[in-house]
Amino acid sequence: MREQKALNSDGDGRPIKLDETAASNDPDLPAFLARPDWAPVYHGFPIVPETLTGGWCLGAITEYEDPEGCDSGDAYVVAPDGTRAGLVWDVGEGKLEEIAPPDDERWGVYQIWFSEPIRTTEDLILQFREVLPQLQKAYEQIRQS
Repeated sequence: MREQKALNSDGDGRPIKLDETAASNDPDLPAFLARPDWAPVYHGFPIVPETLTGGWCLGAITEYEDPEGCDSGDAYVVAPDGTRAGLVWDVGEGKLEEIAPPDDERWGVYQIWFSEPIRTTEDLILQFREVLPQLQKAYEQIRQS
């Protein structure tokens, strides 16, 4: 299978991370393009188990490990009840912002801001834990409405 690329906010191609073990409805397509009916949104992209924090976990869509520092990407968050939301992340300052409202498959898509570039999984863990309170607040607001 050829390497898949995603466009970051600068329009540059960035490799995407694939869960090679994820089931696909088409053997010629990656799982995220041929998601089985039973599979949740973002199926085919791996969860980063090291990010597990109080039942919350981050999933990676774009490759984040970069020795020179990755400053943007796409990801998703899994709440303790298994529901998911999409994330667009950049390095900088800002507050969580809704990009897309909740729908039948996810509790929204959000812009989040990391304070530092990501070089390693350890960096990703620290940055996820920094923004997690904002995500938890958005999740609770959605559940209450």
